[in-house]
Amino acid sequence: MTEHISRDFQDFYPDDVAHCYGCGRLNEHGHQLKSRWEGEETVARFTPKPYHMAIPGYVYGGLIASLIDCHGTGTASAVAARAEGWRPDAEPAPPGEIPRFVTASLRVDYLRPTPLGPELEIRGTVQEATARKVVVAATVSAAGEITARGTVIAVRMPERW
Repeated sequence: MTEHISRDFQDFYPDDVAHCYGCGRLNEHGHQLKSRWEGEETVARFTPKPYHMAIPGYVYGGLIASLIDCHGTGTASAVAARAEGWRPDAEPAPPGEIPRFVTASLRVDYLRPTPLGPELEIRGTVQEATARKVVVAATVSAAGEITARGTVIAVRMPERW
C-alpha cells in the first residue's frame, strides 16, 4: 500500500500557525485553500459557494483578495522551504513543517467581475525572493479569463510573536 503524500504547501504549516481563515487546515470554518507547484508557477483552485456572493451572479471582492493573499503567503513559504532543500513530492514523506510567511503588503486589482459558479484558478509567480521576504504576483481566473491580479509581499514569520 502506497502512502499518500500531500503536495499542498499549507498541509506542512506548523500546527500552531495553521488556523488562518483563508488557508489554515485546522480552521474547519475557513476556505482551506491549497496551493502547489506547477512547474515554476504555483496554483490553487477554489470553488466559491453561493454565500460568497457580492451581487447575484458574482463573487465578493473580499474573497478574491483573501485567495490572492493566502496563495501568496503559501507560495512564499514553499519558496523558502525549497531553497532549504524541501521537495513536496519526495519519498519518503517530506518534513512535516515549512517556514511560515505572513502578509506585509497586499495589492489587488479587479479587472472584471468574477462570476459565481465556475472554479477559480489562482496562479502565482515569484518576482523576488530572499530568506526573509518574497514578492509574489498572482492572478485569479474564472472559466479561463483573468478577473483579478495582485501582488503579495510576504515576510518570514518570527520564531515567536
